[in-house]
Amino acid sequence: MLKKYVGYGTLLCMLAGSAMSCTQTPSDKKEVDKKQEEEVHNPATQTIPDEAKDLIGRWDLTVDKDGKEAPSWLEIKLSGFNTLVGYYVGDSGSSRPVSHVKLANGKFSFAIPPQWEGGEGDFTIEGELVGGELKGTVTTNKGNTFTFKGVKAPYLTRTGEVQWGEPVELFNGKDLTGWKTSSDDSQWVVKDGILINQKAGANLITEQKFEDFKLLAEFRYAEGGNSGIYLRGRYEVQIEDSPKDRHPGSLYFGGVYGFLAPNEMVAAGPGQWNNYEITLRGRLVTIVANGKTIISNQEIPGITGGALDSKEGEPGPIYLQGDHTGVEFRKITIIPAK
Repeated sequence: MLKKYVGYGTLLCMLAGSAMSCTQTPSDKKEVDKKQEEEVHNPATQTIPDEAKDLIGRWDLTVDKDGKEAPSWLEIKLSGFNTLVGYYVGDSGSSRPVSHVKLANGKFSFAIPPQWEGGEGDFTIEGELVGGELKGTVTTNKGNTFTFKGVKAPYLTRTGEVQWGEPVELFNGKDLTGWKTSSDDSQWVVKDGILINQKAGANLITEQKFEDFKLLAEFRYAEGGNSGIYLRGRYEVQIEDSPKDRHPGSLYFGGVYGFLAPNEMVAAGPGQWNNYEITLRGRLVTIVANGKTIISNQEIPGITGGALDSKEGEPGPIYLQGDHTGVEFRKITIIPAK
């Protein structure tokens, strides 16, 4: 039996001689395998396919929904050697993963399942790069088709030390001076020095626009409460009655909706006063909630669902989400950068 096995081993060595010497030791083989693994999986060996080179990146989209502009956002990335993947944000909901962006003859397409829209079937996004801009269509799972256009999202890089200006009280404790509503269905009132959204209705938006700033807010929500504060009108910091024993997530208290998760669940709970200190400089955000830093100098990749627009390179207002549930504020102060 031993001679038989030896014979088989010799035959296998002869057949595999071109790939590896039969005299190779186990340690030699390990080194070869390690080298091959490094060559295959080293990201530095990636070569972006020529047809995808200008498409890869982040895009600020504007969708024409029957004559009304709706903001959207898309990121296209290279996975491995030639597979395109990405993330997509519609005019509502959170960032959605795109498992495969197909690219053929200069045109790209992908499909995503519905999120909060409900219904069956997928959304289909198709487009192409024309003169440095994206143009294409979004077809919903209900069969509606809208056109979109897109421009490369700015990096919003800041350099040097920031200098802060004088604090500005956005809420004066008396009335809605300095604010406007997103619709006629406003449920916002001021009682006993507290700004109250009594129930779901219009969003509340500052008349003034800001670029980089520190924002201080003290707020309270009821059991099951759900609201948010939008920075520059584009990036939502979530206010939600999240259970304290829940794992932190980007959709819960203190998260940048759909993008950045806090490192700890620090909500004081319903009926209690909570506070945020939010610093936004370029795309980098730091959030201190109830005295604890839960997000530290992290990049916000793009707009979140519910944004007012996708013009990320421009200043924008602070807006308070009022179309979900009631919420109360007793202090809203902003310190703009000089």
